[in-house]
Amino acid sequence: MSRALIIVDVQNDFCEGGTLAVKGGADVAGAISEYVDAHHGQFDHIVATQDWHIEPGAHFSETPDFIDSWPPHCVAGTPGAELHPDLDTEYIQAYFRKGQFTAAYSGFEGILAPEDEVPTGDRKPGALTVPDDDEAPTAGSFADDDAIGLDDWLQSHDVEDVVVVGIATDYCVMATALDAVQAGYSVTVVRNLTAGIAADLDDAYAEMELGGVDLA
Repeated sequence: MSRALIIVDVQNDFCEGGTLAVKGGADVAGAISEYVDAHHGQFDHIVATQDWHIEPGAHFSETPDFIDSWPPHCVAGTPGAELHPDLDTEYIQAYFRKGQFTAAYSGFEGILAPEDEVPTGDRKPGALTVPDDDEAPTAGSFADDDAIGLDDWLQSHDVEDVVVVGIATDYCVMATALDAVQAGYSVTVVRNLTAGIAADLDDAYAEMELGGVDLA
């Protein structure tokens, strides 16, 4: 049995100073790095997800309700979509981007970023530009029948047990964890390695436990 760590959406726009900042996001970025540095040997694989919005429709709004619509954030190729600088990417093996043309909360909606599009060194994996074509990109222009989803990737690496951390506890972390349970994985969320939008996260924790997620 292989074990994987899934790091969810630790991006600049979800941390202090970003357009959709979550309180404690930057601290969580650093805490995840410390955790990975100390415990990477306990995982066979470490992956990360990114919100990667190109034209997500009604998901963006200038007058958001913060339930179904949100201020523009994590726009593909912008600094806000980059992984937070306090997140050490040394051990991350693969990146999965979601939400290109619609709302997407779960990492299981993401598709694998091509290796040659994931820069290394000082430039973070989010710092990529969208091709400047004569016409605006559409879902059809980015469609790829061979695209690899997170579940496909985990299955191909014989993963059965996943640990989920990241931002935000009550949205993308929860959605990713619950989808992982539905896909048949044993799932644990490490609470002190997440940051949530709601001041009180008890409802989110209860929903995850009801859905079969273990909380640590």
